[in-house]
Amino acid sequence: MQKKIDSAGQSWQYHQQKPTAGRKLKLLEADELLVALPLIYRLISLAEVEKRKDWFYEFGETVEREQLYIKLTESLSSLNKIRKQATGVEDALIQTNLLLNCYFSDYGWRMVRKELSQIKKRKKKSHIEIGNDLVIKLKQFMAVNQIDTFDQAIDHLLSEYPKENDEY
Repeated sequence: MQKKIDSAGQSWQYHQQKPTAGRKLKLLEADELLVALPLIYRLISLAEVEKRKDWFYEFGETVEREQLYIKLTESLSSLNKIRKQATGVEDALIQTNLLLNCYFSDYGWRMVRKELSQIKKRKKKSHIEIGNDLVIKLKQFMAVNQIDTFDQAIDHLLSEYPKENDEY
């Protein structure tokens, strides 16, 4: 099954009717590869296909799916190697995106993008534990200096830290 891809190589080609509302689905982008590849490898396994049938394009024969699975794993492996070299990623990414578009259903790709978004969000945040007395002091500092968030307060305090002590 051949899919046509737009010039940017990033638009999902819908299997069913294109939705009239909401965001368009997009395929993988080069800056997402580090986070996305482990997720994709985990989700494309034939065991996952059996578990989440509605996430994957429905093929007439299992042989078709198995052949596409082999092509997809080879393409992902090649993409991962090229990503590490940081040259020529675009062509490999377009090829992998074409295969992903053939492998996942519209619903399945929406779920993949959702999981990917959650992973990216978790990677942006860190949680540190501090004592209640420091939280109270920090809140007082925020009130006095009209600061809205803990991030802004900590950033303000760190920027006030003497420049000669930049050896953190």
